[in-house]
Amino acid sequence: MVDATPGLLTSLNSGAADGGAGERVLIDYKEAIRDYRVTDLPVMQYFADPMTTDTGGNIDITFAKPSMKMEEIDEGSTPQYQHTKLRSERINVKEWGIAVGVTRRMIEDSRFNEVEMALNEARRAVDRHLTAQVVKVVFGGGTTFGGIDITGATTESAITTFATNPYSGFLGKDATFAGRLDQYADQAVLALSGAKSYNNTSAATTGSIALTDIAAAISRMSLHGASATHLFISPTHYENLLKLADFATVFTAAQAGAAISTGGNVMPTDPSNNPFSEMLNTGGLVGRLYGLEVVVNAWVPNDRMGIFDLSTKPMAYVERRALTVEEANPGFGILGSYMSMRYGLKIVRPEAGQILINAS
Repeated sequence: MVDATPGLLTSLNSGAADGGAGERVLIDYKEAIRDYRVTDLPVMQYFADPMTTDTGGNIDITFAKPSMKMEEIDEGSTPQYQHTKLRSERINVKEWGIAVGVTRRMIEDSRFNEVEMALNEARRAVDRHLTAQVVKVVFGGGTTFGGIDITGATTESAITTFATNPYSGFLGKDATFAGRLDQYADQAVLALSGAKSYNNTSAATTGSIALTDIAAAISRMSLHGASATHLFISPTHYENLLKLADFATVFTAAQAGAAISTGGNVMPTDPSNNPFSEMLNTGGLVGRLYGLEVVVNAWVPNDRMGIFDLSTKPMAYVERRALTVEEANPGFGILGSYMSMRYGLKIVRPEAGQILINAS
């Protein structure tokens, strides 16, 4: 309660008719500002192993491709010499910054520590910026940071064109072994190219979710040798997923048996067999579905879901210079602080993700 926590300013002005109550409200408002929280998604923890470098400018990372194979040889003969095939990914490193302006009059007249509040909000803005950019890059939706809007029809060549899409993406349409697509096991190029990473869902309504789409995405990833570990969905998708779970209470054992005999598809009534049973009893990281850790977060676009093999980080994050704070001194009575950092990021493991798009 406000009356239980009177502040220093209130005691100094206790003689005012209504100033005490007003200033108690202001002090509580100050604490509310300090307690301000943003929806957090620890994107670097999930999608990238950050690395630092002492070199400036763009960074090139080289990957080895499957290239050599054993051959049968005659006794005493020498096999043919074989060479390693490589592909290179260039990460575009840029500088980003915030100039924080607090005037001397603001400091003199304010009841709060204006500099502290401004710097704290600037730091939160950095967190929001990094989260937003990583989400845009990972889910391929939007041109906010200079990339392209990737859809189910976007070709591999459009995704990998550095001039128009420096952040790249997962495998697009018409991928071949001449690019980022690598041969795996005994799969033909037609099968691997057909298992592209961006696909429209069977249900086009924004936020709609179908279990068949998730199962198909897991299958497509397995063709590339990837094992799906995480499912990222928006709150809208999560709501519709819980609506699917309502079937667990509708069907009786007799109805389930009758449907099974006629080839119907119903939700198991036994909680131990219900794929939603664990999800309904958890929050935040909301349990497992088909072996996938389900993550619900408001940063995920409400028209896209992401299925990833996070045992292999799909994105490279290069930090040329960490966040630094400098005195800007812009003049005109402003005490300025300048926050900046230099970094770059890019999808470098295109086989490690599947994006399901509600193409409404």
